[in-house]
Amino acid sequence: MLCQECKQKQATVHMTKIINHKKTESHLCEDCARSHEDFIQGPSFSLNDLIFGFMDMGHSQKASEKPVSSECGVCGMDYKRFKKMGRLGCGECYKFFENELGPVLGRIHGNTQHTGKVPKRGGSDLQIKRQITRLRGELKRAIELEAFEQAALLRDEIKELEKPQELQEGDANELDK
Repeated sequence: MLCQECKQKQATVHMTKIINHKKTESHLCEDCARSHEDFIQGPSFSLNDLIFGFMDMGHSQKASEKPVSSECGVCGMDYKRFKKMGRLGCGECYKFFENELGPVLGRIHGNTQHTGKVPKRGGSDLQIKRQITRLRGELKRAIELEAFEQAALLRDEIKELEKPQELQEGDANELDK
């Protein structure tokens, strides 16, 4: 779409004004938009700015940045360059920048441990194992809180979930004989 004013450049600014229930739309190039008094140009914004806004939340500028000399031993990526680029240099960077990345990933994803996705077909064993792991954590907390009735219910639920797996494993072992 060409600019409605100069009719030469591509329209990249799209403004909508509603005055007295009357809607008017303008499609302008950046140069023509700047000449309008209605156009308010805000600061440029990128996805990296958003992500690193999360990184700096709750930290002072000095606390969130590593010294200039600290860089990944494998690829040489330093924290300042990582913040500028928005991506790490190699897999080891995750370990090297763990202190900086942990809180950020926790805020963005809600967890710092990747659990992946489970296929709809064939993933039932993995789902059961994850449910058992989750229930064992709840059981441990219930015991610590001395909520023994809740702990007994959780124990029974875990046993019930483990039962089919033991039967399947037993059947597989008999086939091996």
